[in-house]
Amino acid sequence: MEITPDTLRWLYRAMLTIRMFEERVIAEVVRGKTFGSVHTSDGQEAVPAGVCAHLRREDYIASTHRGHGHCISKGVEPRVMMAEIFGRATGSCKGKGGSMHIADFSRGMLGANGVVGASVPTACGAALTAKLRGEDRVSVAFFGDGASNQGVVHESMNLASIWKLPVIFVCENNLYAESTPVEYSTSVASIAERARGYSMPGRMVDGMDVLAVYDAAGWAVGRARAGQGPTLLECRTYRYHGHFYGDNPSLYRLKEEEEEYHRRDAIASFKRRALEQGMLPECDVVAIEREVAATIEEAVAFADASPMPSAEELLADVYVSYP
Repeated sequence: MEITPDTLRWLYRAMLTIRMFEERVIAEVVRGKTFGSVHTSDGQEAVPAGVCAHLRREDYIASTHRGHGHCISKGVEPRVMMAEIFGRATGSCKGKGGSMHIADFSRGMLGANGVVGASVPTACGAALTAKLRGEDRVSVAFFGDGASNQGVVHESMNLASIWKLPVIFVCENNLYAESTPVEYSTSVASIAERARGYSMPGRMVDGMDVLAVYDAAGWAVGRARAGQGPTLLECRTYRYHGHFYGDNPSLYRLKEEEEEYHRRDAIASFKRRALEQGMLPECDVVAIEREVAATIEEAVAFADASPMPSAEELLADVYVSYP
């Protein structure tokens, strides 16, 4: 698939923002600035960046407990995300949701979700809404290899195929459902094979290669926009840290495996390829790196300076009042 210099710059900026955001979040956890658990996605940057590069602001995504990368790639501001993780009133959910519940409907980001597999029916509902209203919108459901064994995921894929919904199912297979290896818990060699059971195309993609993800996602989004129904993409990727901050992955992962995936790092590989092949000039790369570093610093400063929610906000937004 043809790719423009502007898109290449966007991909590098998105991936680098995710990486630097996640690394800073971990540092802020150590400082005691955050509230609740955090599940970082550093290592998996190529998947949300490669997919969301094809989405418009009005398109939908539904996320997982490991959703920071999805939020950033869909355009949620890092500063309101950081404020949310800090539990501040200026956060995207007024400081009430924390890391696992960041949402921004104005960006089509329907929310991160701590319930495994819950993003999938949410994305299908959004896709059904778009189809019934005759709107040119697509929906993306991000979920992990562990969620691929949840019944609601299969029910959603079945209905999406029956109704030809404009939805793309993106399985971020990082090889472990918490500490359970995918080969231990999953009956097929490739999760993408399950697409055949629902009469939809399925494709396995190298999730450490942002250009491979971009190409596959472009094909899937194109099918959805053309009214050809859903697609399942399995992106093989890797999370660099544990399931959550405090989890020690060395208890269930081999050091050699971790080193291999670090050698294949999506950001370093993309940067090297872009410079060696003349896809981007070095001055653009340096400018993006400086810009992203400044964005993350500003996000932390904004969160730090923001007020905590007031006591009066405790029960606000809990129930919806109907006239």
